[in-house]
Amino acid sequence: MFGRRTSTDPVVEDQEELDSPQGKGRATPKRKEAEAARKQRMTPPRNRKEASALHRARVKEQRTKQREAMTGAGDDRYLPARDRGPVKKLIRNYIDSRRTIGEFLIPIFLVMFLLSILLSSVTQYIGTFAWVAVLVLLALDSVRVIRGVKKVIAERFGADETRGITMYALMRSWQMRRLRLPKSTVRPGDAY
Repeated sequence: MFGRRTSTDPVVEDQEELDSPQGKGRATPKRKEAEAARKQRMTPPRNRKEASALHRARVKEQRTKQREAMTGAGDDRYLPARDRGPVKKLIRNYIDSRRTIGEFLIPIFLVMFLLSILLSSVTQYIGTFAWVAVLVLLALDSVRVIRGVKKVIAERFGADETRGITMYALMRSWQMRRLRLPKSTVRPGDAY
């Protein structure tokens, strides 16, 4: 072990193997720092006030990481459970790469509401039929989105993964693009 090298010991002949970085991506802490950090982790809070302060700090850190993940700047591991995983990411990218009627619902409903409160009977008549037309178009668009999402997920992940995704996909497609969380990573027309 500590003696001379024998012929059975492996010898690295290739200089590239010696130069390749295989570290952990950060510097090794000094022993004093590592021991201090370990002691701090192991020391339980002495009273309720310290315990609640420690709890608040942990919750604040988790919320910060989750907020960063929701805006697209952080790691996907910190997303809420309902948004986590490759299937949910594919659903988000599929819906964000297409235009849907649902993302324009609020402006459409605002215009129809203004038409319906005008005093003219013609605009009120048009507004009433516009409500029905928008709801029918929304239902047809929702069917199109759900069928497309299920088809893509079945192709990439298998048919078992298509269960339980309908409401997630619909709620995402009915939201305005700016208000969607996690933020969109693809633009309309891009490949998902």
